[in-house]
Amino acid sequence: MIVFQHLLNGLRLGSIYALIALGYSMVYGIIKLLNFAHGDIIMVGGYIALLLIGAQVSPVIAILLSILGCMILACVIEKVAYKPLRSAPRLSLLITAIGVSYLLENLAQLIWGADPRSFPSSKIIANVNFSLGGVTVSLTTIVTIVVAIIAMVVLTILVQKTKMGKAMRAVSEDTGAAQLMGINVNRTINYTFAIGAALAGIGAILYCCSVPQVKPTTGYLLGIKAFVAAVLGGIGSIPGAMLGGFAIGMAEVIVNAVGLSSWTDAVVYLVLIVVLLVKPTGFMGRSMNEKV
Repeated sequence: MIVFQHLLNGLRLGSIYALIALGYSMVYGIIKLLNFAHGDIIMVGGYIALLLIGAQVSPVIAILLSILGCMILACVIEKVAYKPLRSAPRLSLLITAIGVSYLLENLAQLIWGADPRSFPSSKIIANVNFSLGGVTVSLTTIVTIVVAIIAMVVLTILVQKTKMGKAMRAVSEDTGAAQLMGINVNRTINYTFAIGAALAGIGAILYCCSVPQVKPTTGYLLGIKAFVAAVLGGIGSIPGAMLGGFAIGMAEVIVNAVGLSSWTDAVVYLVLIVVLLVKPTGFMGRSMNEKV
């Protein structure tokens, strides 16, 4: 029974990592950018939801506006910070992404202060526990896993079956050829950032319900771990991001279960190092040949 309890906890945590890792993988798959500002978009989404719920806005409306706010912020960042550097060396884009991340964190500190704020998670998901065969399952755990699975299924259908999804795959494969075939590359990239940010917004709500607080650095460690999950699964691979997220979530729960909670972060990076030594492309990544 204890094993099943830990399995559920790992799936809940892994679901959040997987949702956020999908945003990293989608953006990298399109423009080969490691968007380190992705985690801070999650933090902004948490603050938006907190402020709206504090203003007595309906929780459903607050969630939708939080997700929309994340999408708008991601598109603005792409237009202002990343688009002008699209033809620049990748290192320039990477440094810009890190700069945007620090900018968002410091702006959040100026606006909301550095102290953590309590998140009213009970107004979004009732604090209810169920007992199933000796295993205690919270409603938050059930909702997190179910919402994550639905979001991943919808994303897969979106990418595989829709016209814009096909355009995203074409741009990812060969940007020049896609442009020659009449695909609007700028719109496709904006669409990718918006979808990745929507997933981040969903992840922000679920995370704040699991850990009922929000602070300017909320998205920092969360974003780093999601990035590790994306690399672990194979950066650029959507199924790989899901698998990597669940793997990281389970690894953290196992480490905590054996009484090594202070080693949780170290073990996450150790798992990444071991996997990359054995399979540098990650679980489901593919080798790429670059012309020189």
